[in-house]
Amino acid sequence: MATNTSREEAGRHALELIEEAGIVLTDEEKAGLEIVDFGFDDLVRVGTQIHTYVNTDRYCAKELVQLPGQTCPEHRHPPFDGTPGKRETFRCRAGKVYLYVEGEETEEPAVSPPEREEHYTAGHEVALEPGEQYTIPPDTNHWFRGGPEGAVISEFSSRSVDEKDVFTDPAVDRLSNIDY
Repeated sequence: MATNTSREEAGRHALELIEEAGIVLTDEEKAGLEIVDFGFDDLVRVGTQIHTYVNTDRYCAKELVQLPGQTCPEHRHPPFDGTPGKRETFRCRAGKVYLYVEGEETEEPAVSPPEREEHYTAGHEVALEPGEQYTIPPDTNHWFRGGPEGAVISEFSSRSVDEKDVFTDPAVDRLSNIDY
């Protein structure tokens, strides 16, 4: 789990990026920002900062913040309990995000997977800048990284059930530092 200092720094930086993107959060929402290090204790390279507006049995809306060069590890949202799995649309609000999904591999991608690259199989690059969006079908391997200035991404999706996500790297612990 990330140290308090790095968690605080990541949270401050994420909130600055959200504010610079023109997104207003209440003090309560700011205090509830989830800082996820996926069990690697290295938020500079691997992590995501998440604000969840709503997550019901029908839909979910979040802000995802990727710090500069920070990667969210490869994962998929599989079917469960009669659902097809989570379908999500990423809309870049600020910065640039490099999204990698299953499909024809990009010959010269802008970024390479971080350490433990054997756990990154999705190689079709989708680079999103402010105002651009991409929808990821359910049960599709994907991972993403913030560009040089980081990225603020609005996520609109069907229900989010983090404990059902399947990560390609068995060392990932998505639930290691839930702040609820």
